[in-house]
Amino acid sequence: MHNPWNEYVLPRMTDQLLDNRTVAGYRERAAAGLTGEVVEIGFGSGLNVPAYPDGVTKVIAIEPSTTARNLARERVGATTIPIEFRGLDGQHLPLSDASADSALSTFTLCTIPDAGKALSELHRVLKPGGTFCFVEHGVSPNPRVSAWQNRLNPVQQRVAGGCNLNRRIDELVTNSGFEIQSLDTFEMPGPRLTAPWGYVYLGCATRR
Repeated sequence: MHNPWNEYVLPRMTDQLLDNRTVAGYRERAAAGLTGEVVEIGFGSGLNVPAYPDGVTKVIAIEPSTTARNLARERVGATTIPIEFRGLDGQHLPLSDASADSALSTFTLCTIPDAGKALSELHRVLKPGGTFCFVEHGVSPNPRVSAWQNRLNPVQQRVAGGCNLNRRIDELVTNSGFEIQSLDTFEMPGPRLTAPWGYVYLGCATRR
């Protein structure tokens, strides 16, 4: 069923909220490990485009929102890296097995209904030894914060397009056949009230 809030409002809100210097730094750190042909799930409004390193030769963008893809036009047009929109659903990638060199996901695994399935799809399309880079928000190890994350999660899902506050990102990645090579977890700077939204997992993993 068509949902105007999710299609027209949320992509614009996300573009505004996640377009800042702090998050841009996280994007650059995550994207630094990318090389060759990259599959990016949750391409959104193209906020990662300025962070792609020189070794990236092409990006296959997976993004369901027409509004987000329209918002991305200027950023896509400003890069010399070819970007091809090819799919709408990270859970079903229209790509051949072992066809991509790298993969990227930023603030996306929280929203995909079956994040494990999406990660398994990335594992399938990556070449052996291929790199999956990510920066995501998820469950906090602080019991007080995680308790609030669990309380707020039903409301968060309704108002934020299915976003989950309490997913264990590192476990999702390893359970999908990846071996984590580097992982940094931390609280984003900000008021204490924003803590349920601010625990970050930033890392890279390889296809086993």
